[in-house]
Amino acid sequence: MDKLGQYLRLIRVKSWIKNLFVFVPLIFSKNLFDPVSVSHSIMAFLAFSLASGFVYVINDYFDAEYDRLHPVKKYRPIAYGKVTGREAVIIAAALIILSIVILNEVSARFKYIIAAYIVINFLYTLYLKNLVILDVMIIAFGFLLRVAGGAVVINVELSGWLMLATIFIALFMAVIKRRVEYAAFENNSQKRKVLFDYSIELLNLLTAVSGGGIIISYALYSISEHTMREFDTEYLVYTVLFVIYGVFRYLYLAIKQNRGEDPAELVLSDIPTILNAILYILCVLLIIYG
Repeated sequence: MDKLGQYLRLIRVKSWIKNLFVFVPLIFSKNLFDPVSVSHSIMAFLAFSLASGFVYVINDYFDAEYDRLHPVKKYRPIAYGKVTGREAVIIAAALIILSIVILNEVSARFKYIIAAYIVINFLYTLYLKNLVILDVMIIAFGFLLRVAGGAVVINVELSGWLMLATIFIALFMAVIKRRVEYAAFENNSQKRKVLFDYSIELLNLLTAVSGGGIIISYALYSISEHTMREFDTEYLVYTVLFVIYGVFRYLYLAIKQNRGEDPAELVLSDIPTILNAILYILCVLLIIYG
């Protein structure tokens, strides 16, 4: 049982919450109660979860030496010696095989998106994560692919403003992840290579830009003529309040409590953030489908 727990930690099941972004097109295209669209979105979620699990395993396999120097990451299964390199390779292969099985049930265009996600993240693990600015851009692109995949799999188009909001959300979390990591290793010569090219001042500026980008792009989406015409209401603008609170709360946790290196853990453990997310979702559903 302990071994199974280590395997689940290796593929980071908790981080699969990020793949919920594939449901964004389902909700905002007013297809939430269409059984076919729902089933396709669930398949997309499973495909991205298996693909991201593969990426996490590969990342931990190559980063094991660095992770052993990290105060938190040293407890990851491979770095801590709970899972061997051979076991990691077998698990990675199994995840790819399972994802291929699922991909046989979806459209060809979605397969290309999953392939792009895997290839880009593989390159990120090998090299791109060492390139300043580009490292966080690659993370943001991964979230964009999730939303694009969710749209493709149910054959709908998504607002450009909503896509921009997704990019800024991902950039925001990625920059804060770097900021927390930088603060933990600021005076440590063993820190990740790319952290030498950052500074707290730069990361603070990037955080402000990306955080502001979330609020502005979502606000513009909520008041755009296309959105009001699509949903036949002007009330979506009121949900901006939840977005603002979410951004501010995340900033508070990152700056005052030095959290955010693991976005999934932060979101799933902070009660105010959870309640804000629930209220936001309920309001959006009421406004769009009520």
